[in-house]
Amino acid sequence: MNDSLAPSGDAVPTARSSSVRKWLAFLLIGGLVAAGTVWWMRTRDTAPDKKGTVRGELPPVPVVIGVVAQKDVPIYLDGLGTVQAFNTVTVRARVDGQVVKVAFTEGQDVQVGDELVKIDPAPYHATLEQATAKQGQDEALLANAKTDLKRYRDLLAKEGVTQQVFDTQQSLVNQLEAAVRADQATVESANVQLAYATIVSPINGRTGIRLVDQGNMVRATDATGLVVITQLKPISVVFTLPEQMLGKIQKQQLAAPELTVVAMGRDNAEVLGEGALAVIDNQIDSANIKLKATFPNTDLHLWPGQFVNARLLLTVRKAGAVVPASVVQRGPQGAFAFVIKEDQTVDVRAVKVAQNEQGEALIDDGLHPGERVVVDGQYKLQKGSRITPADSPAPGAGTGSAGRSPKAAATDAERGSRDSKKPKP
Repeated sequence: MNDSLAPSGDAVPTARSSSVRKWLAFLLIGGLVAAGTVWWMRTRDTAPDKKGTVRGELPPVPVVIGVVAQKDVPIYLDGLGTVQAFNTVTVRARVDGQVVKVAFTEGQDVQVGDELVKIDPAPYHATLEQATAKQGQDEALLANAKTDLKRYRDLLAKEGVTQQVFDTQQSLVNQLEAAVRADQATVESANVQLAYATIVSPINGRTGIRLVDQGNMVRATDATGLVVITQLKPISVVFTLPEQMLGKIQKQQLAAPELTVVAMGRDNAEVLGEGALAVIDNQIDSANIKLKATFPNTDLHLWPGQFVNARLLLTVRKAGAVVPASVVQRGPQGAFAFVIKEDQTVDVRAVKVAQNEQGEALIDDGLHPGERVVVDGQYKLQKGSRITPADSPAPGAGTGSAGRSPKAAATDAERGSRDSKKPKP
């Protein structure tokens, strides 16, 4: 074989080196193409579109925006209360007899001294007549005995009678005087019994349901009465508060002796009356302190036995920070609110709520008057989210009703309903 046709020892490494260089060039070109593609895609995604929204970023969340207000806020202590009549009397018979007259109407307003029930007075008239007659008899005997005593006194001076006779007559006069006094007491007792036959109202108030009818026999020992009278003007409300509030109430009483109490309906929507704190009970019962308030009750909105929500006005917080109650959200770490920053993003801020009253929350700490907060739409937010007012179209929203105002969406719906009713060709 010709040695000139065989490959030399240096030819093989040269061919292999050329092949490696081609592969390296190919990989380098492919890497540059891939890098360029990635850069181009990132540049496209971060470039703003015609509506100002950056591609690849979530659109702003439409929310309702509010401002932290500053105003005076009353601070109430709430407790469950029961309405009680200012005075309650169960009218009972004090003598035995038959009811001959019922002089009141159920539910009637009565005054002190108004006649309610009349018991047959005939037996008590007779007793009074007997006592009066006996008194007259004894008074006549006493007058005669006094005349004899005067005569015996004159005779005793002339020794016409003995001392024993005079002393006997003096004793008789003393006995008859005692008898006359006893007769007078009997007459007065008979008058009292006769007066008890006519039963009158002991207080100003309103009668309840009649408990006895005309013609029935009643006795002084009967357990049931004739009627119950309750005083409704004024009226009382007894309510309880936790014992921890006792110190605050006593401190406030030093500054303002008369504390206002408001009686609300069970739904806390209707004001039934406004009164004043009358007394704090002298002992704590089951970790609660009992209080009593008095109400004029001129409109009779409060009724004995009624359950109410009693609200004690403790003080008034001056220039407090107030927001709608929906601003305050609850989380694992407690209450918080979404605060809107200058760049239209939100921050999560912990807040301390003093009280919720009529849809407004009084903030003790965390918010300041004038700050913007999210009132509604928080369920889509997190810290750093961008927002837009809910009453304006959201950037990037479609042409449907989701990105439009409610009025425009309703107009489109109405137009579509009219078009659907047109006859088709």
